Amino acid sequence: MTNGYEQNENEQALDILNLPQLEADAKKIIPTGGFGYISGGSEDEWTLRANRTAFQHRQIVPKALSNIENPQTDTTVFGLNLKTPIMMAPAAAQGLAHAKGEVDTAKGVAKVGGLMAQSTYSSTSIADTAAAGEGAPQFFQLYMSKDWEFNKSLLDEAKKAGVKAIILTVDATVDGYREADIINNFQFPIPMANLTKFSEGDGKGKGIGEIYAAAAQKIGPADLQQIIDYTDLPVIVKGVESAEDALYAIGAGAAGIYVSNHGGRQLNGGPASFDVLESVAKAVNHQVPVIFDSGVRRGSDVFKAIALGADLVAIGRPAIYGLALGGAEGVASVFTHLNDELKIIMQLAGTKTIDDIKQAELLNLNY
Repeated sequence: MTNGYEQNENEQALDILNLPQLEADAKKIIPTGGFGYISGGSEDEWTLRANRTAFQHRQIVPKALSNIENPQTDTTVFGLNLKTPIMMAPAAAQGLAHAKGEVDTAKGVAKVGGLMAQSTYSSTSIADTAAAGEGAPQFFQLYMSKDWEFNKSLLDEAKKAGVKAIILTVDATVDGYREADIINNFQFPIPMANLTKFSEGDGKGKGIGEIYAAAAQKIGPADLQQIIDYTDLPVIVKGVESAEDALYAIGAGAAGIYVSNHGGRQLNGGPASFDVLESVAKAVNHQVPVIFDSGVRRGSDVFKAIALGADLVAIGRPAIYGLALGGAEGVASVFTHLNDELKIIMQLAGTKTIDDIKQAELLNLNY
């Protein structure tokens, strides 16, 4: 129990039928306010729902006479050798789901040979999250603050912890209107490790609006360049949903483009991330790697995203639900299940490798 908030300590592998079922199971054990924060979208959640239905706009063409077996999901992106193209999105406040929070998530992702991204608003410190991965690659996601000294402090810690890249989130200069948090009068009960040292109090009990009020509310190419110059690390721009933004970011030195609508938590009424992925990837034209998230629940989703131009496909909520249900082992179970689904799709689509998926044919049923 932390500040009146019950955190479970489950540590077990999960017998998963499918990832969508995990939400209902996790709802039974995550307290109401925490579950509303994790699961909710903005306004009436139209974009949240569209993120799922958008995958129906494309269909995979089966290739039965491809003469392949044992598809391989190994891939190399940003110079990192990974066992799966599925990565952990930089989701905040994972202590709401499990007492060990991001530490267990990092352990689970490392176990499956994946890539972990940790958030500025993590429940655990940058150093502790990085150490839990025991050398497995990690990225650090920055929510820019109005206070550059605060930004520098986080970037210094991230570099010291050995992260391989910085993810700059640009689609959250203000908070989306999230009604579940209002209904639940949600306040973060668990301190955010990266914020407490800059807090006059103990860092607990902050509302979402209060946290976002300290965030930079205007971000442009110059901010990206400042981070690149300061860190000398690759910087990936997250929250891109237009070709124009992708080209602006690359022009300012971005080492990667991250196509995302924040899981439907920000601009309600905006497009599903999957529906804009192809146009953004075509504009990027292999200049830098492309990461994609929002709504991914099936191996077929991962396949379709890669076929339309993604180099890595990130998941957030399903991994957090796995964390709630089984800690580090639960996270590993989620990634393993999704990767196994991907292998089945690869086999049926006649694709042996991740590079083969990038050449796969999708039917366009965008209606």
